[in-house]
Amino acid sequence: MKTENRDTIAAIATGLTESGIGIIRISGPQSYDIINRLFVTGSGKKADLSESHRIHHGYINVSRETLDEVLMLNMKGPRSYTGEDTIEIDCHGGVLMVKRILEAVLSAGARPADPGEFTKRAFLNGKLDLSQAEAVADIISAKNDKAIRASVSQLRGRISEKIKKLREMILEDTAYIEAALDDPEHIELEGFSEKLSKDATEAERELERLIRSADNGRLIKEGINTVILGKPNAGKSSLLNALLREDRAIVTDIAGTTRDTLRESINLNGLTLNIMDTAGIRQTEDVVERIGVERALKAAEDADLIIYVVDGSVPLDDSDRQIMDYINGSDKKTLVIVNKNDLERSFSEEDLRSELRGSADLLSVSAMKNEGIEELEQKIEELFLAGEIDLNEELFISSERQKQELINAKGSLMEVLNSIEAGLSEDFYTIDLMDAYTSLGHILGESVDEDLVNEIFGKFCMGK
Repeated sequence: MKTENRDTIAAIATGLTESGIGIIRISGPQSYDIINRLFVTGSGKKADLSESHRIHHGYINVSRETLDEVLMLNMKGPRSYTGEDTIEIDCHGGVLMVKRILEAVLSAGARPADPGEFTKRAFLNGKLDLSQAEAVADIISAKNDKAIRASVSQLRGRISEKIKKLREMILEDTAYIEAALDDPEHIELEGFSEKLSKDATEAERELERLIRSADNGRLIKEGINTVILGKPNAGKSSLLNALLREDRAIVTDIAGTTRDTLRESINLNGLTLNIMDTAGIRQTEDVVERIGVERALKAAEDADLIIYVVDGSVPLDDSDRQIMDYINGSDKKTLVIVNKNDLERSFSEEDLRSELRGSADLLSVSAMKNEGIEELEQKIEELFLAGEIDLNEELFISSERQKQELINAKGSLMEVLNSIEAGLSEDFYTIDLMDAYTSLGHILGESVDEDLVNEIFGKFCMGK
């Protein structure tokens, strides 16, 4: 996909804050003309821009006034990020300075870039496919090392390569069928359904693997949504503080201190935990506390992991059983934490397990004394990293859009297999094969609506 952009855009590519340098990026057909109006070398001459990818030292001047001493990089299209003539100005950092230079660039003929417009132009000019462009946004918003590794892998084209291979196989089979239907005297279809069945089955299995990776990709990209449940004064807030390694939540001996949800994020060996401390679960007449309990249960419904904190120093009661009934009826991954192991235990592990019908892991900790916290962190890693997320693969579907297109493609291939099993004629196969081919093409950005493209790039930050 290629487009002609007649206007030239500019934006600040670095954060608006005090810093060592600031970068202003210019892209479009007038980039070189604009920089020639503003930039002079140390000798007062215009820069020689005949060679691409050269760094020039000089000054940005406006009306004979020097704004700043800068380094200027010129890149001729198509050998640039956007595929267009591009200029980058490295000036001294600071909000005021970069704004003044950007204003000078805009006054010289550029217009302000829209969010994500540089990457959008890279996509439209064939420098990136749509999955790679989405990876750029994922890199910018990455919260942990694993998310960066997965996004860089996608940016380098690993998902694109896999999708292209699947499309090549589908197109090859479709072309053979079409050719045989057009020239049955020279091209035979006898026995071809067996090859097609094998190819479609292989592709369907590969698509299923990619679809399953979407959930892992979401956990790596967005983090594990973790909710801490327990009755009042069980030690939920103390556990949160222990995991955070700081006193973030208020801890008192008064039951019901936490009345609303408290959200924090921690980095657990490269995986992000979005932890939510909640109000204690119990029957209460207090209106505010009751709202907190309702919010706690609602948060648990949307969680990837529930950490149920039990006060080991007091007997199990109706509040505990209310929580355990909820856990028993849920399919969420759950860790049961018996807290306050520094005090005398009021019930046995067998008593607790008899109330829990599932196979939730039990751990004993003292949140106040920071005992057992490392074991808890290791158990969380085992739940979400062992086997289910292959850290060496680093190939994850990163967006719901991509996942849905994979589901559509898989459905089309299943229709092909159903048609083969039903003994239908070959022209039925090609319709569903091309539907699968088209759906996979949407992942790469082929034949996608302009509104979808605008929506994707509109989520980018300014200057990218």
